[in-house]
Amino acid sequence: MNYLDKKDAVLILADGTIFHGKAVGSGGTATGEICFNTGMSGYQEIFTDPSYSGQIMVTTNPHIGNYGVRDIDAESESVKIAGLIVKNFSEVFSREAAQSDLLTYLQEKKLVIMSDVDTRALVRYIRDHGAQNAIISTNVDDITGLKNKLQQVPSMKGLELASTVSTKEPYFVGDENASFRIAALDLGIKSNILKNLASRDTYIKVFPYNTSFETLKEFQPDGYFLSNGPGDPEPLTQVIDTAKAIIASGAPLFGICLGHQIIALANGISTYKMHNGHRGINHPIKNLETGKGEITSQNHGFAIDKDQTMANKDIEITHIHLNDDTVAGIKMVNKPCFSVQYHPEAGPGPNDATYLFDQFIELIKSTKKKIA
Repeated sequence: MNYLDKKDAVLILADGTIFHGKAVGSGGTATGEICFNTGMSGYQEIFTDPSYSGQIMVTTNPHIGNYGVRDIDAESESVKIAGLIVKNFSEVFSREAAQSDLLTYLQEKKLVIMSDVDTRALVRYIRDHGAQNAIISTNVDDITGLKNKLQQVPSMKGLELASTVSTKEPYFVGDENASFRIAALDLGIKSNILKNLASRDTYIKVFPYNTSFETLKEFQPDGYFLSNGPGDPEPLTQVIDTAKAIIASGAPLFGICLGHQIIALANGISTYKMHNGHRGINHPIKNLETGKGEITSQNHGFAIDKDQTMANKDIEITHIHLNDDTVAGIKMVNKPCFSVQYHPEAGPGPNDATYLFDQFIELIKSTKKKIA
């Protein structure tokens, strides 16, 4: 598409604030909660991360699309963001390994893309006023109609989205002759998580989000995994009950992001919607057990209550976010269960925290020895 062919586009926030820009591609209208990601690279991984379902993504990096896309970089089978807002959208790419340009990739998913936006001003506004619902559209002559449509968009608080991105049928990943078997509950799982687990001599069966503990147990797994995912964790009462059953069984359990929040809820610790959330690939974490710092990849808009976590005698805080002192990791004192609020598998991001997968495998090994 020629740059000069771009149509006018408008962004309207729930509080009535309006930003103007241009539509890339065919245009249209999209709604969702607006948020921003501070990563300088990894846009394809971000756009295909199921945790971003229901969200309009603003990229703080001014240039998007310059290195194209390739199938191996996708974190799921399709684009999951509800819409995209950028400063400069590149219609050409320079990476030799790329298989396609980003515009073609996103247009196949019929994604609404808005460019030529002052993203610095927009991100500063969201940072100060918080994440909120928004609408982007090329229907710039009907602002009143767009505002009315925006009012019908449900709040992310209380919104259950895991069911919209979870697999419908179980599937397997890894070598069936591997040393360890893991039952993974798909709340919006990223492919790089499965790659990290499979590379550690595990055979994984991935189950739909609402699978009962009894069904999970039929796989005879050595450990259980609760994945990342979108939306508010509190409506996932069935998943919380499943987590309680896994914990009560004494089997090893590892949770990431939404899985981390589910484990907290299973232990009576409440969650809350954050002002902005953490979304980027340079978030500083302190491991309280080792004293070491980690630079991490993060993507979440909810967190667990720190005071309730500290007061829970069954829980120990293992990791803290150094920017705002929120809880970034926990473990149970007398059960083989732990979780983190960030993404040790990266995709995109640094690899500082991949040791957590090794920690999970060691937990499985030690638990098997006790049973034996």
